Amino acid sequence: MNTATSTRLLLVEDDQRLAHLIRDYLEPQGFVVSIQYRGDQAVSEFTPQTTDLVILDLMLPGLDGLHVCQQIREQFDGPILILTAQNSDINHVMGLELGADDFVTKPIEPPVLLARLRALLRRTNQNKLALEQLDCKYELQFGRLYLNRKAQQVILNQDIIELTTQEFDLLWFLAENAGTVLSRDRIFSHMRGIEYDGMDRTVDVRISRLRKKLLDHPDKPQRLKTVWGKGYLFVAEAWG
Repeated sequence: MNTATSTRLLLVEDDQRLAHLIRDYLEPQGFVVSIQYRGDQAVSEFTPQTTDLVILDLMLPGLDGLHVCQQIREQFDGPILILTAQNSDINHVMGLELGADDFVTKPIEPPVLLARLRALLRRTNQNKLALEQLDCKYELQFGRLYLNRKAQQVILNQDIIELTTQEFDLLWFLAENAGTVLSRDRIFSHMRGIEYDGMDRTVDVRISRLRKKLLDHPDKPQRLKTVWGKGYLFVAEAWG
């Protein structure tokens, strides 16, 4: 990520007036903002090498925002923030499942949007710095589960498990705290770099997806347990 000078931001928003307002507010704050007004063009012209951060509307001509998010995420590991007028749990969950990092409902005050963007960037930078500073602690193994943080690789029962960057980060955080119940607040703060607001479902969605990918029973999980009223527990002895 280019943090020495400006943050290169792609804004995908079909409301031209709103797009220009966001650009005019963010550019004096250290962002270089490129705008796309159509979803299909945003995908076809996307260049991950020159993008640090994406703001994405859901209702777009050409290709809707959820599909844009999915296709961009396949080639981009930076933060994606969804900005939409649709205050829908379904869209929230789907956006997170397709790789979004944050979900903001319009209208939003520009200073609040800026704070959310900076939190995403801070979290991304912290992750990269942690990886750069790792010495010997880049591997974890629990029975048939093997994690390699440098390669972001997960192997379970000799099968490679495909995880998004955010899913891997969450699994590593749980695994390095194996045997300790982690509250939703602590997990949320680790993932997002901001305090938990009591409403966000990001943690629950990603735990659910991890359970599915790691073959943990969704109704009676034994590997990533829910400790009611307290949080989530990575069970070191449950991996065979």
